Amino acid sequence: MPAPRDAKTGYLLVTTGALLFVVNAGVSRVIQAAGLDSVTLTTVRCTGTAVVLVAVVLARGERLRLPRGWRDTAVVIGFGITGVALVQWLYFVAIDRLPVGIALLLEFTAPVLVALFARFVYREQVRNRMWLGIGLSLGGLALVAQVWDGLTLDAIGVLAGFGAAVSLATYFLLGEHSVIDESPLHVLTEAFVVAAVFWNLLRPATGLLEADLAASRSLGGTLSEVHAPLWLLLAWMILLGTVAPFLAELSALRHLSATEVTLIGMVEPVGATVLGWLWFSENLTGAQVCGIALVLVGIALAQTARVLRSGPDSVLMT
Repeated sequence: MPAPRDAKTGYLLVTTGALLFVVNAGVSRVIQAAGLDSVTLTTVRCTGTAVVLVAVVLARGERLRLPRGWRDTAVVIGFGITGVALVQWLYFVAIDRLPVGIALLLEFTAPVLVALFARFVYREQVRNRMWLGIGLSLGGLALVAQVWDGLTLDAIGVLAGFGAAVSLATYFLLGEHSVIDESPLHVLTEAFVVAAVFWNLLRPATGLLEADLAASRSLGGTLSEVHAPLWLLLAWMILLGTVAPFLAELSALRHLSATEVTLIGMVEPVGATVLGWLWFSENLTGAQVCGIALVLVGIALAQTARVLRSGPDSVLMT
């Protein structure tokens, strides 16, 4: 039987997860400035997170459930690769090439994709304001990108941001389905094990051994006088920047729908914009600030356009 749904618990979980993700964006940028490339960093993040989650499962005296049949296997692999492995890499590429706030803003167009998927694939009823929301989001993104200047943002960074949005939408849709019959801890552990295997086949985590883990690194920006060893930054990224927020947001799906989780998660790009300004002294033009506001309003309209089933089990079914 699914656990009782508690909206307040869900709101607390997703807000905590979003704030931890915001701080992690800054920590990850510092790590990349130390010379770790996006692929190696993704492998380390996925591998470290998988090890921690497996250890937690074993410490609780539990066992991971093997997939039942090809459909179950496809969901686990799809969730692990598309919803976890790729979103990590695309996220790192985006924050390395774009201001932190804009990178996460592009990633968080995922709620619009969730609404479109629900309408055209799941054939859910949606309210007409979805189309207004999509229009506002596109217009806001045009302001953020300053298209009248020939797209002043880094093109690869923009593509990575939108790619991360597709992966994030997949994460929420498959995650909403997966936590119906299995605990969030087990779902997340299985996904990160798949992601770790995927990235280690492409770029083994042993590449981290080439870095000086004990070397002290400046946090940069307004925190340039503060230093921390690389190993501590990596530990923060894995424990407080990945395990804790991912588990918090996936656990929230037991209390809220994917629509509600992604909607509340919009505090993340807003928080990242503030973080970029306070930490890395990133400046935004007035037009870009207006664009960010339009995108957030558009996302809210698109997400609340979904009409979910009523009742205690009103979660998206596939």
